[in-house]
Amino acid sequence: MTISVAIIGAGFAGIGAAIRLKDQGITDFTILERGSRVGGTWRDNTYPGAACDIPSRLYSYSFAPNPEWSQTYSGSSEILDYIDHMVTEFGIAPHIRFDHTVTGVVYDAQAGEWTVHLDGREPVRARAVVVASGPLANVSYPDIPGIDSYEGHKIHSARWDHDYDFAGKRVAVVGTGASAVQIIPELVKTAASVKVFQRTPGWVLPRINRSTNGLLKRLYRELPAAEGLARAAWFWGHESVAVGVVWDTPFTRLVEAVSLANLRMQVKDPWLRRQLKPDFSAGCKRLLMTSDYYPALQADNCKLVTWPIARLSPKGIRSVEGVEHQFDAIVFATGFEVSKAGTPFPVTGIDGRDLASEWSRGAYAYRSVAVSGYPNLFFTFGPNSGPGHSSALVYMEAQIDYIVGAIAKLLQFHWKSIDVRPEVQARYNKDIQRRLRSTTWNSGCQSWYLTEDGFNATMYPGFATQYVNQLKEVDLRDFKITEVRAGSEPVLTS
Repeated sequence: MTISVAIIGAGFAGIGAAIRLKDQGITDFTILERGSRVGGTWRDNTYPGAACDIPSRLYSYSFAPNPEWSQTYSGSSEILDYIDHMVTEFGIAPHIRFDHTVTGVVYDAQAGEWTVHLDGREPVRARAVVVASGPLANVSYPDIPGIDSYEGHKIHSARWDHDYDFAGKRVAVVGTGASAVQIIPELVKTAASVKVFQRTPGWVLPRINRSTNGLLKRLYRELPAAEGLARAAWFWGHESVAVGVVWDTPFTRLVEAVSLANLRMQVKDPWLRRQLKPDFSAGCKRLLMTSDYYPALQADNCKLVTWPIARLSPKGIRSVEGVEHQFDAIVFATGFEVSKAGTPFPVTGIDGRDLASEWSRGAYAYRSVAVSGYPNLFFTFGPNSGPGHSSALVYMEAQIDYIVGAIAKLLQFHWKSIDVRPEVQARYNKDIQRRLRSTTWNSGCQSWYLTEDGFNATMYPGFATQYVNQLKEVDLRDFKITEVRAGSEPVLTS
């Protein structure tokens, strides 16, 4: 039996795609989720202090507003509750198959269908596939010599061990990125000592997190337009930040001045300030939104270590100057294996084409959502869809609506396939890479946005409004469409 749509992943993207499919009257779909519950990255990231650094009004779908957000920046548990609420409100639960791990997808050109292979289960056949597994699904440990020799307790930020008691323990934190700056203030409250191993300092901006009072919640419940206005205000506020974050402009110096003023206000020791001052343009790496990180570093039981790590030893970490730091536990806040090259599982397209091989030197797609030679296959948060200044959900919502629009046409007109024209895809990506050359992300710093040879397969070089507008409509002139006519062979119609 062949279903209309298979969605891979039950995080924000997968649930959003399911909701919009139902809005189009498409109910013959299945969500394949490798975990035992929904939530994606917010199910996995439950470390102390876990929260979003984008305001909740903006880090949510416009088609599923939530008047009950408790504060400006919500924690992971509240975000997970929001995803659960969407599943219930829109009746998505019956479509989800938990503990279904996808091991590969293969296209059958003759049938115009995809076979989704599963670990230990019967494969699923689908007319279209939406890869909604997300870029932040698989944890990444650093490539440090001796990492397997360490005899203490190892914890990754995205696989938190809630049974481990940090009270009285000597703890190391490797990494000073977005997760680390949330974890460190919490560890300092309980551990006997915390040493933070920093490779590169980041630009830090204060995060003002206000509680939402009952009166305001009531207003949003009874007057949804008011919440829509609040969301729009946050959107345009973040959109204006792009001028100083996406491109290196005089406004970039303003962002840096605010960050340095925050550093001077919060850190009194000149030497520590020097260690925490970045040597690259703001925006080249992800901005860090926190008001708790700098005070935590100055706590009596916390120390910043800037010597590079040489290796791990059975008892701790050896830095390059020859000192061995001994720990009871090491927390790795080192992020995820982002698919800048390769794919999360084997993807086999027309004539046996292998997407991982084609992406081996850097991923690419047409408008982030489709790849030529892989008909009826769509990606959410695909190549070059990362925002440097706004909410990922703004970009994701635009992708979902575009994908659902394409799938709706595929099913409505009984097309066998819809496939991006290679010349259209090539022209689009040539323009993307040209535009990326003038952005802060390609200005010289090392970041997870880039492959080892400097190819940027991650970020979108423009405003959120530009990204959203390019996905407003499915222009069928960009695609090769194979139509199925009753009693005849498939023919190319455009």
